Amino acid sequence: MALTKEQKTKQIESIKEKVSKQKSVIFVDFSKVPSKEMFSLRKSLKEAGCNLKIAKKTLVRIAFGQSNISYWNKIKSSIPGQLALVFGIEDEIAPARIANTFAKTQENLKILGGIFENRFIDRAKVLELANIPPRNELLGRLVGSIYSPVTSFVRVLDKIRESKK
Repeated sequence: MALTKEQKTKQIESIKEKVSKQKSVIFVDFSKVPSKEMFSLRKSLKEAGCNLKIAKKTLVRIAFGQSNISYWNKIKSSIPGQLALVFGIEDEIAPARIANTFAKTQENLKILGGIFENRFIDRAKVLELANIPPRNELLGRLVGSIYSPVTSFVRVLDKIRESKK
């Protein structure tokens, strides 16, 4: 069904709004993914503070042009089929991680590339981002690393105290 000019304008404005709020964008091809699976993907993205937007490539190109995103030529060469944009609003790594996890279970979903730190990144870089642990886990590792010398020192003191008894 063809979109009216008003519907197209609304979609362009919606894309521009999401692009202005995003920390990262992942481009995925969802051409043969069943709608039931897409609903579960949307749900898991929403729980992580991300959004999924399905739009026509022409409308995305116009929205990116109006948002002064100049690397559409790099993006369009890697987009053969239908396009969905996964926006990372709260966490910039979450869209890549969730899309990669979903792509492992649903082979028809293909990660095409993305935008990270206002630069276009290819599929390989998106997959690298997807393998980074969640923020809370990284913070836990950092605290553990900082606290490790103190813990070791306390153990040494405890052993000395025990040996003097």
